[in-house]
Amino acid sequence: MKNSKIAVFGLGVMGSPMAQNLVKHGYQTMGYNRSLNRSSALEAAKAGVKVVSSIAEAAENADIILTCVGDEKDVQQLILGSGGIAEYAKPQALIIDCSTIGKTAACELATTLKAKGLRFLDAPVTGGDIGAVNGTLTIMVGGELADFEEALPVFTAIGKKVVHCGLSGSGQAVKLCNQVLCGLHAIAAAEAIQLSKQLGIEPNLVIDVCGSGAAGSWALTNLGPKMSKADFAPGFMVKHLLKDLRLVREAAENGELPGVTLAESLFESIQLLGGEDQGSQAIIRAYGET
Repeated sequence: MKNSKIAVFGLGVMGSPMAQNLVKHGYQTMGYNRSLNRSSALEAAKAGVKVVSSIAEAAENADIILTCVGDEKDVQQLILGSGGIAEYAKPQALIIDCSTIGKTAACELATTLKAKGLRFLDAPVTGGDIGAVNGTLTIMVGGELADFEEALPVFTAIGKKVVHCGLSGSGQAVKLCNQVLCGLHAIAAAEAIQLSKQLGIEPNLVIDVCGSGAAGSWALTNLGPKMSKADFAPGFMVKHLLKDLRLVREAAENGELPGVTLAESLFESIQLLGGEDQGSQAIIRAYGET
């Protein structure tokens, strides 16, 4: 499997460290990013990723192609658009999308690519930029079991928990559930930290004590310290979480999800404050933080 040639499309906050971890595990890894001068793309190049300037060059010799870009329209354009990956990928190449695009879009991609003689897995990830850097992402995979098993060594190079969730679209379905938890846990962490300040308690004490008990969460442990320091550098951007919450709302079949409605409203308030490119920990700004 280490002889497999891999191409990573989208060398951003997540894609760049994922590509770097593939290099660390001995994979021949090429990378493509729309902006070659982006700092994360330059970091990937320094780490041994062969960053190229065209979709064709990255895709044409790859056995496995990973995409990690913004939303469903970006993914569809990158893979199926004019001059896209599907035009250059070799027959039976395995395309793995690690973005969050929703179940419907994933199923449509799988069907279209199969008709073109290509294979597809939807494999959204969670764990933030920290997980991408450390190679400890959780990866939720939908698609044919044989394709999953072929890609498993690649997944374990970038993630710690890798789960085959079912047929195409299943990985995306689990990811949407995950994003409900992410949005609401971030709100809970922000409110706890805001309350601690009002009560004269050091936020880091609350993070330490509560993070080890029943109230603990990834958001409290990892985003809480950033909230307390007003560090809003992006790991997972507000605009991307809002996109995911939109996909959740569109996918919900049986009425309202009040928590999702609340999360959308609060994160939209951060967007209005000019914080759409800030990390999701910027939710604390909704409570008067700057």
